[in-house]
Amino acid sequence: MLIGTGVDITEVRRIRQAVEKWGDDFLKRVFTPAEIKNAKTKTSFYQHLAGRFAAKEAIFKAVGDNELSWQDVQIHNDQHGKPVCQFLNRGKNIDVHISISHVKTYAVASAVVTPKS
Repeated sequence: MLIGTGVDITEVRRIRQAVEKWGDDFLKRVFTPAEIKNAKTKTSFYQHLAGRFAAKEAIFKAVGDNELSWQDVQIHNDQHGKPVCQFLNRGKNIDVHISISHVKTYAVASAVVTPKS
C-alpha cells in the first residue's frame, strides 16, 4: 500500500549562496551533524548538499506531517551506496524509499512512503 509520494528539484547555486551567506547557521538548521560531516568528505560538496536538501523536501511532501523538521530527517547511504532515510527524534511507523540524483547545476530527489514492513 502506498501512503504518499514526493519529488523536489533544487538549484545547487541556491544551496551554495545560502551556505556562503549564513554559513554554519544554515548548515546546522537544515542538516544533521552526520550529514554535514559526510558532505565535507565529498568533492562535489554543494551538489551533495543540494541532493540531501531535495531529498528532505521530497520526504516532507510524501509524509505530509507539518510538524516534521529538518533535524527529524537524516539521509545517509547504506553499505551499497543507496540513500536511506532515517527518522530522528520522532518515531515513524513507515518506510521511506528515496532516490537522489544531481548534475552540476541541479539536484533532484523522489520519495515513496509505504507502511513499515
